[in-house]
Amino acid sequence: MRFLLLVSLVFSGTVALAQLPVAPSATAVGMDANRLRRIDGLMKQYIDQQWIAGATAIVVRNGQVVYHQAFGVADVATRRPQQKDDIFRIASQTKAITSVAVMILMEEGKLLLDDPLAKYIPAFANAQVIDKFNEADTTYTTVKARRAITIRDLLTHTSGIGYAQIGTPRAKAMYAKAGVGSQIGTPFESLEVQVLKIAALPLEHQPGERFTYGLNTDVLGYLVEVVSGQSLADFFRQRIFEPLGMHDSWFYLPAGKQTRLVALHTENKQQQVIKMTESPTSGISSLDIDYPNKAGKLYSGGAGLVSTAYDYALFMQMLLNGGSLNGKRIISRNSVDMMTQNQIGTIDRGPYEKFGLGFGIITEAGSGKLGLSTGTFSWGGAFSSTYWIDPKEKIVAQLFLNQYPISHGDIHDKFKVLVYSALQ
Repeated sequence: MRFLLLVSLVFSGTVALAQLPVAPSATAVGMDANRLRRIDGLMKQYIDQQWIAGATAIVVRNGQVVYHQAFGVADVATRRPQQKDDIFRIASQTKAITSVAVMILMEEGKLLLDDPLAKYIPAFANAQVIDKFNEADTTYTTVKARRAITIRDLLTHTSGIGYAQIGTPRAKAMYAKAGVGSQIGTPFESLEVQVLKIAALPLEHQPGERFTYGLNTDVLGYLVEVVSGQSLADFFRQRIFEPLGMHDSWFYLPAGKQTRLVALHTENKQQQVIKMTESPTSGISSLDIDYPNKAGKLYSGGAGLVSTAYDYALFMQMLLNGGSLNGKRIISRNSVDMMTQNQIGTIDRGPYEKFGLGFGIITEAGSGKLGLSTGTFSWGGAFSSTYWIDPKEKIVAQLFLNQYPISHGDIHDKFKVLVYSALQ
């Protein structure tokens, strides 16, 4: 009878952590349980100081979950306790998934990374670059781009496309005047219209000249739609989420999952956490706070997804495994190798990181900063989330908060230190 019940639970999908087994002990995967529990103390300290409302953390080593905990509350107004399966706005952690989608299309022979973007989105032909910019009235003069923007330029953020609302002062002014947003929290805009507006604006610099974090991955999301003939949401679900068992990753949540969405928090003048009740007055000022619970139509490849710590760990483990998980291959090992090597050459990103195809890559100097291995690839999200994938130590880890802005964001670096201090 117990066996039949277990079989029923497995096939109904209610057994948690079926895709990533739980380690029988920390020692079994080469970690110290007592040292991992220091993470509990770190989270409690930040919650007790009212610096954060709550958090969910996960650590996987050698393909097994060695730490997965939730802390604090999901909403400081209702005091609903944080749960391990709560759903977070993951913002720019969406970029890695969009980048994988592009690699899938490359592997199918539908595009090449050094193809001109204009081959697929003709509006990007004849790109212009800012020459002189008048801050007083946001007028500018331009020169012709010396070469075409390529898909690789978008993946490496070297195209010259800037970021609306959070980019350079001139990018923010220029994009605002043109009606271009950050693409996050604007569920009823048109991605096509937004991308065509981006195409009509000048680049901040010549393609390939330097690294400028911008709306590149939102353009890539539209590229995926054009090349595949599917919406980005459908492509993600069919080609990535369903094969990996990522059932809690969405642009816009089904009704049955909406109560698990973590509230978006901010902070008062005393740097204490409070619930965000209206759009921020600076930064992402156009943000619809409740966008994941809307029936939206804009699929932001740069920042639009929501997910859980466990779901995102499935995605990360797939990459650590060289492109497959539990017999489901998403991309090839060769594509993962390409994505996780330095793709920007000598372009300066500071001493700690280079950049691959969608990821920051830890340099030798970066390894000396917090202990992450050289070659670790990572990124994070605007609502205070961070993840990393360490091929040498076989670690994937994630810390999710949902707060914007945050004055005590050093919790993410401390989390990393505590994870590595638990290695045996």
